[in-house]
Amino acid sequence: MRDRPLILVTNDDGITAPGIANLIRLMKTIGNVVVVAPNSPQSGKGHAITLEDPLRVHSVDIFSDVEAYECSGTPVDCVKLAKNVIFKDRTIDLCVSGINHGSNAGVNILYSGTMSAAMEASLEGIDSIGFSLLDYSFDAVFEHADSFILSIVKAVLDKKLSGSQLLNVNIPKNSDRGIQGVKICKQGDGMWEEEFIKSEDPRGNDYYWMSGKFVTKKHGEATDLWALENGYISIVPSTSDLTDYSQIEPLKYLLKS
Repeated sequence: MRDRPLILVTNDDGITAPGIANLIRLMKTIGNVVVVAPNSPQSGKGHAITLEDPLRVHSVDIFSDVEAYECSGTPVDCVKLAKNVIFKDRTIDLCVSGINHGSNAGVNILYSGTMSAAMEASLEGIDSIGFSLLDYSFDAVFEHADSFILSIVKAVLDKKLSGSQLLNVNIPKNSDRGIQGVKICKQGDGMWEEEFIKSEDPRGNDYYWMSGKFVTKKHGEATDLWALENGYISIVPSTSDLTDYSQIEPLKYLLKS
């Protein structure tokens, strides 16, 4: 029997991003680490998979003493290949995705390649955690959250997850006040207000560059958005089931039409 769990690490910022290097550094203290991650940034890809192009996977020697592969596909492609091809003869005990450069709280989970990779692993029956830091900078500081990440991962490995087998963990940006603690939350309510900047290419054709800002709606202390605004790490148990169960009974009027 193995004494150390096998931990799959992936992300959406690309295999050379600082966030994944920090996550690998921490996971090496807990278990045997394997890596399959995109060969280029894949932020905002959501649960996209590659159908029209071949997927290419190459072994890379980036992380000391860690078996790692870069993939030409999306974050979800990476997890599918890890589970069904690269490590098909090995049991993956946990999948951790990240550490993402930027928030995946609230509705951001729907767009996030980081969380979609973790969700794909959970669909495969693997306990999974997506980690995100509220700092989009390439030079973001991660170390202030080390002890919290280690504590969360060790607890999940020890107790196991039930239900969806997926946690969405968001971490406040490093600041003088430090992390205030950890809260188990529900997903907060917010949305992106997009702005499309129109321009013209050298051939005279119009193109658009999407920008925008995230706008938080009213939320209480039970939400991830409140927790993060107040210096807490938020943990949201998440699921792929998008059913609005509160509307099943009210919508039965449609059966009479």
